[in-house]
Amino acid sequence: MFEQVVIASFIIVGAAFACIGLGLSWLLSPTKPTEGKGLTYECGVKPIGKPWIRFRPGYFVFAILYIIFDIKIIFLFPWAIATSYVITGWFIIIEMTIFATILLAGLAYAWKEGVLSWH
Repeated sequence: MFEQVVIASFIIVGAAFACIGLGLSWLLSPTKPTEGKGLTYECGVKPIGKPWIRFRPGYFVFAILYIIFDIKIIFLFPWAIATSYVITGWFIIIEMTIFATILLAGLAYAWKEGVLSWH
């Protein structure tokens, strides 16, 4: 029972901390809207055209694929460091080969579907 009380108190304190922080920032922030504050800032150059333009969904899909593969490849670095010091057998090598094969299969599928091509 004690564990549930500790978890509930952490949830309550965390939610209260978030609500108090958001409320204080809303109350204490200076709000004097001007025309200059509504403009988008592009390296000191005045913006041309509307700030709300439509991007093709292909850009977002490409970015999501990059993030997914980037995060999955990051898992290879701890494995490479751990196996460089101690070789613990074929199980780890087979396991990482399966992992890399799944990554390559996902990349091949994305390539086959034409996600990686620019039109």
